[in-house]
Parts: sequence; C-alpha cells; structure tokens
Amino acid sequence: MIRAALIWTTLAAALGVPIVVAATSPLLAWRDPIYILAGLAGVVALALLLLQPLLAGGYLPGLRGRSGRRLHGWVGAGLVAAVMVHVAGLWLTSPPDVVDALLFDSPTPFSAWGVVAMWAVFATALLAALRGRLRLMVWRLLHVVLAVVIVVGTVVHAVLIEGTMGVVSKAALCGLVMVATAKVVVDLRLLADMRRLATRNGRRARRGAVMNSAGRGDGA
Repeated sequence: MIRAALIWTTLAAALGVPIVVAATSPLLAWRDPIYILAGLAGVVALALLLLQPLLAGGYLPGLRGRSGRRLHGWVGAGLVAAVMVHVAGLWLTSPPDVVDALLFDSPTPFSAWGVVAMWAVFATALLAALRGRLRLMVWRLLHVVLAVVIVVGTVVHAVLIEGTMGVVSKAALCGLVMVATAKVVVDLRLLADMRRLATRNGRRARRGAVMNSAGRGDGA
C-alpha cells in the first residue's frame, strides 16, 4: 500500500507540476485565450506521453494486464485530441506560422520536430485501427518505432522552446518520458523482436533469391 501510494503521488506530481507551472506563467498575461489553450494542450500531450509507457509496461499499481492496456488506448486517444487542439489553436492564432511548420519552412528549429511528432501520433492512431489486420509482431514493432519517434520529436520540440513551461519542471518531465520509454522497450524485449523479424525477413529474401535463380537455370 505504501509503495503504491508513493508511486501514484510521484506520478501525480510529475504530471501536475509542469501543467500548473505552464498555466500560471507570467508569459501568458497578454496572450489570447485560444493561444493559451493551444499551449496548455501541448503541455498536456507531453504529460500523457509519460503515462503511455508506464501503462504499456504494467508499471502502475492496479493497472496491470488488460485494464492497463485498455487505459493505454484511451490515453492514446486523449493524446491525439491534445495534439489536434494544440495545432488547431496555433492555426487560429497564426496560420502562416503553422503553414511554414507543416512545410518544414519555419525559421524556428523546434517546429520541424513538433511536426514530425504530430504525424507520428496520427500514424499511431491509424496503426491502432489496423491492429487486427497485421501480424502481432509486425504491429508491435511498428508501434514501438512510432512511439520512439513521437517521444524523441516531442521532447526535442519541448526542450527547444523557451516558453511557459518552467526549466526545471520541463527538464524533469522530459527526462522521465525518455527513461520510461527506454525501460518499456527493454523490458518488453522489443529490440529482440526487431532483430528476430529482420533475421526472418532476411532468410525469406535469401530463399526467394535462391528459388528465382534455380528457376532461371531450369528455363535456360
């Protein structure tokens, strides 16, 4: 009980403090409500990225197994919604900046990282809808590759922005997201699955090449 309470308290602080710091930042004093909403949606999206690997790995007390996986899906949907609010709000406040970012023509380096992470989020949502149509190993590998792209892109995007998030709280949250993601990749042996799939595909390619070569020999 004490360990579970400590885990949940620490997680609540890790998720809540950066959001509170961003929401109370003096930099928001003269900003439009839509811009504030867009910025906070981005902070919420970053916070949700910490939940995802914790749920996928079954690290949270009371949320292991099927319940954790189900909540993982709901949090993923929330992440998609937060990203859409973030982008839509920025579009309403400054359409030219959003267009430049989407075309990778923005002078701010953090924009490109954010756009890459955004498309990876949408691709992950599409992948989730296709889960029953792909082999489980292939689906898992695609999922983890996209997840790593999302995490790296989002963290770099956040670190490069000098905005409402506090330096310490932002660094702590980004660090926790990276560590949690790395841990679940290692614990679930996803890298081993990637090597195993690559080896299997290599064997199939070599077998196909041998058969094609034999076929051409028979035809001659």
